[in-house]
Amino acid sequence: MRMLDLLNQIDAIVWGPWLLVLLVGTGVYLTIRLRLLQMVKLPRALRLIFFARNKGDGDIDSFKALCTALAATVGTGNIVGVATAIRLGGPGALFWMWVAAFFGMATKYAEGCLAVKFRSIDENGNIAGGPMYYIEQGLGKKWKPLALAFAFFGTLTAMLGSGTTTQVNAITSSLQASMGVPILPSAAVITILVAIITFGGLKSISKTAEKIVPAMAVLYFIITVALLVIFSGELPHALALVFDGAFEGTGIMLAMRSGIARGLFSNESGLGSAPIVAAAAKTKWPAEQGLISMTGTFIDTIIICTLTGLTIIVSGAWLGDTNGAALTQAAFSHGYGAVAPILLTVSLTLFAFTTILGWNYYGERCLVYLVGVKGITPYRLCYVAIIAGSAFMQLEEIWALADIVNGLMAIPNLIALLGLTGVVVAETKRYFQHLAIRDAKLVAYKARHIGKK
Repeated sequence: MRMLDLLNQIDAIVWGPWLLVLLVGTGVYLTIRLRLLQMVKLPRALRLIFFARNKGDGDIDSFKALCTALAATVGTGNIVGVATAIRLGGPGALFWMWVAAFFGMATKYAEGCLAVKFRSIDENGNIAGGPMYYIEQGLGKKWKPLALAFAFFGTLTAMLGSGTTTQVNAITSSLQASMGVPILPSAAVITILVAIITFGGLKSISKTAEKIVPAMAVLYFIITVALLVIFSGELPHALALVFDGAFEGTGIMLAMRSGIARGLFSNESGLGSAPIVAAAAKTKWPAEQGLISMTGTFIDTIIICTLTGLTIIVSGAWLGDTNGAALTQAAFSHGYGAVAPILLTVSLTLFAFTTILGWNYYGERCLVYLVGVKGITPYRLCYVAIIAGSAFMQLEEIWALADIVNGLMAIPNLIALLGLTGVVVAETKRYFQHLAIRDAKLVAYKARHIGKK
């Protein structure tokens, strides 16, 4: 048996129905225990993105932490993954993406909450946090092998594919196909930019993410919404296809599996990546960062993936023979003609480049947990070297292996989330009790001063 065939078989097992059930099931359980927090408290969470007080220990403010997490989360999956899901499962797959995102928001909330609750300080005085820390500190020392497993799989995921090979290939191949840019110069520019930014550490990465992520989100929003306006007459029919397809006869299982799998893969709820940077946020309230963290899933899937999906459906491109990025490009072409490849390339380049930066930090923090801060410089050098060579790699085995270790990250993290649900609930109650007391004092203060006047 060829190595690729073996890896594909393992990949199918790891990302099989059991893992999807575990990921969604954890989200359902947390939703129940948190009393639909992701719905009830979403307005507050969205306000906190811009108005969090950023008081307390931490390396970066909450907005930068969210942007860094979104940098890693919003990637090629929002363009390629959505197209693949709709191609396989039909328009109904988009509905199941929403379902995965709804319950994933509860999971992401719990991850952000625990990340701040159990964060530490490394030997360089920087914040160190994430699943490996809340596994060891929350569940106890006897669970450390599980924490080590997460850190090991996280390091491999960052260096083998999610942050390197697949992203660089996506950028260079897209630039070559749409604009005729040779692979060598585009690979060189990517490598130099990544080296400059990542050697500056988290503050450099977060500053870059703070600028690029909002800009790329707004740009993609404008491109896709404008196309939806062009096809506005088809929008009611497209939404009907989404809801009908989600529950339609023999296709329901395919739509469900495709939508849930691509949705979870895109927003990474439950995989344990986002809490690594959430831990670095300046806040003294774990629940506050949990609320901000869960908006990442809302932005990634409910907004960006939805825009991609509806664009593909209203344009009718999903009925053709293309798949992946070519399918999204076909949808863009229906509205923008010859300009479509350029628009898609710009979006794909920004999405993929920020993913490289975000996953660089994730992998670094995982390695620090395994070997200490002495591993930071060798890691960064190795990461940049892999980036430099990624454009010239056509190694499907590496991509398959990266997909496997990406899925294996989720298992230790989900065990911790289920084991520490009580802590999440307690921190949530403590935070909202604090807000109630603070609001009551504010009302009393205003009443006294109005009375004096």
